[in-house]
Amino acid sequence: MPIVRVEMWPGRTHQQKQELAKAITEAVVEIGKAPADATFVIFEDVAKENWAQAGTLASDE
Repeated sequence: MPIVRVEMWPGRTHQQKQELAKAITEAVVEIGKAPADATFVIFEDVAKENWAQAGTLASDE
C-alpha cells in the first residue's frame, strides 16, 4: 500500500491536484508495480510562513 505525500505551498487548483494525483498514481503503478486502488496520494498545503530553506522563511522572500 504505497502512500505518497505531496507537500507544497497553497494555491494549486482542484484540477491541478487531480492531474497530479493521476500522474503520481500512474507512475507508482508502472514503476512500483503497485495496484492503483492501493495507492494513496495525500496533498498537504503548507503555508509559506511554515516553510524555510537555508534558514529563511519562504514568507520572508
